Amino acid sequence: MSEESTELALYSLPSAPAELEAAFISDDYVDRLIESIRAKSKSVVGDLNTVKGRKVYISLAASIRSSKVAIDDAGKNLVAEMKKRPALVDASRRKIREALDELTIEVRKPVTDWEAEQDRIKAEQQMLDWHTEALADNEAWDKTLAERFESDHEIALLLNDKFDRDAAEKKAEAERQRVAHEQEIARQAAEQARKEAEEAQRIEREAAAHREAALIAQKEQAERDRVAAQERAEREAREALERTALLAQQAREQAEREKQEAIAAERLRAEQAEAARLAEEKRIADEAAERAANETHRKQIGTAVVNALMSNAGLTREQAIATLTALKDNRIPHASITY
Repeated sequence: MSEESTELALYSLPSAPAELEAAFISDDYVDRLIESIRAKSKSVVGDLNTVKGRKVYISLAASIRSSKVAIDDAGKNLVAEMKKRPALVDASRRKIREALDELTIEVRKPVTDWEAEQDRIKAEQQMLDWHTEALADNEAWDKTLAERFESDHEIALLLNDKFDRDAAEKKAEAERQRVAHEQEIARQAAEQARKEAEEAQRIEREAAAHREAALIAQKEQAERDRVAAQERAEREAREALERTALLAQQAREQAEREKQEAIAAERLRAEQAEAARLAEEKRIADEAAERAANETHRKQIGTAVVNALMSNAGLTREQAIATLTALKDNRIPHASITY
């Protein structure tokens, strides 16, 4: 904010926002600012006996009021700017969180894909292990059957052809059972591996869908928060501007009212002074007229006394005037003159 443009520069504020904020929260700065304005105001002296001299005080008071409004407006604008900061910081935090969440998924994707591949390889290895185990079981089964066959064959050698045929049938049946058993084990191993692979794929698909849904929800919520924060910031800024405009208008109206009141008061004082001057002039004129009338009255009485002394006492004019003067000066005992 620049310095107040008045005939007397009463104050100045820092122009940088950070310095202005530091100034407003410093009691020492505020006290020095008030004391500086007070000292500059006290240095102004006007002649109260002249209109120009009285206007000096009126103009100084108006300058102090306008300085008050300007300094207060600077503080209000600073507060409005400070109120915007939390919303801007929150928006930046959300943006950072979203970007880093996406980056986390993107960076970990190779590992996630590798883990899925490992699960697939593990399922295939499990199927191979089961197949190997089945082959081992079949081999053991074959061995058992062979041992049983040899035992049976030794006995059969002691028996007749019927036993030979029975042994052959048993051997054929055992072979069929062995093959069926091996096929069943392989089928079960393949089925189990297939189910586990499908389950692993299903779990990965559900996890991926869940992550995608969560990311979409986060983005939508972040967008809603951003729009809400922007609308709130715009609304607060608009309200701050409206309050500032209203306060400025009120200040102007108050200043105009005070100006008109000062003009009216000055006019009333001038009218009262003029009335007092006219009353004083009238009093002086009335006293002069009264003195003139009294002097005329005294002269009329003096002339009548002088004429009476001349005509009734036979005094000359000079003697009559001397007698009148003696009467006025109370130099004749038991005699006086009344006007």
